[in-house]
Amino acid sequence: MPSPNLHPMLNVAVKAARAAGAIINRAALDIEAVRVSQKQVNDFVTEVDHASEQAIIDTLLGAYPGHGILAEESGTQHGARDSDYVWIIDPLDGTTNFIHGFPVYCVSIALAIKGKIEHAVIYDPTRNDLFTATRGRGAFMNERRIRVSKRVRLAECLISTGFPFRSGDNFKQYLAIMADLMPRAAGLRRPGAAALDLAYVAAGFSDAFFETGLNIWDVAAGSLLVTEAGGLVGNFTGEPDFLEQRECLAGAPRIYGQLVPLLAKYSKFASVDDKLAASERVRAVDPSAGGVYARSTVHLSENAESAREGEAAPAPRKLTRLRRETSPVAPAPGDTPAE
Repeated sequence: MPSPNLHPMLNVAVKAARAAGAIINRAALDIEAVRVSQKQVNDFVTEVDHASEQAIIDTLLGAYPGHGILAEESGTQHGARDSDYVWIIDPLDGTTNFIHGFPVYCVSIALAIKGKIEHAVIYDPTRNDLFTATRGRGAFMNERRIRVSKRVRLAECLISTGFPFRSGDNFKQYLAIMADLMPRAAGLRRPGAAALDLAYVAAGFSDAFFETGLNIWDVAAGSLLVTEAGGLVGNFTGEPDFLEQRECLAGAPRIYGQLVPLLAKYSKFASVDDKLAASERVRAVDPSAGGVYARSTVHLSENAESAREGEAAPAPRKLTRLRRETSPVAPAPGDTPAE
């Protein structure tokens, strides 16, 4: 039933998301029967993705036949190609989770008007959680207003991310990022559905999210949820024009501000000096260099703990391996940022 509190276009998007969710939930009852194909290494698509996407497109174009469509599986082949109104659709974000029966996935729908995201819906069919936002009207979960978390210390924060999974991804860079962040935060999580990660930042369930290699349909709806919930979204250098740049950082304002200096050097838009610093850090934490990653993490952890207690940092613990001796590595620059 349409909600009188929602914009009419958002009501249609909710109807479409729920129709897709019903298809996903029915298929989840017998995962083994779902046909799966592979778009590229570790990138899967199922008949459920296609059926879910078609249900969404039929619902949206049934109400707004003059609108455009940008969908993960069918691209722009549906709808009007010259419309100022474009629906951006991910029919099943978290397909890998879905085909394993791991219940973390969602439907994501956003409406861009003249290139700006104006309405957003993220629907989690396993929990029946509905996240909605309209620009200037706030963000909601199950029709209750949501806000980003109020935490201001990175050491108390839970941060979500997505790991590299495609051939050609920079795995060593992600190890360096984790070495920089894990000692500074309360926890790092990889749920496996970027749209839902962003919705959880908006709801305050996690304090920040970052990932590279994302497409516009992964982040369009979630980005509006975060900003309407009082958070900030951009690329790793903090620039807000990020939707098609394939890197995303989102979080509560104070935490976002502390993460930008840590992640900026890993951005593809970083300065030459920052890229050189990132390359040095990547080499320092490469596990193939003889266990330096483990030693670097211990050193950082002890420094961060001492900084919180107001004590001088202890000397780095020396870890060695048999048959191979490693050289000491300097910790990542900076300590836990002050409030």
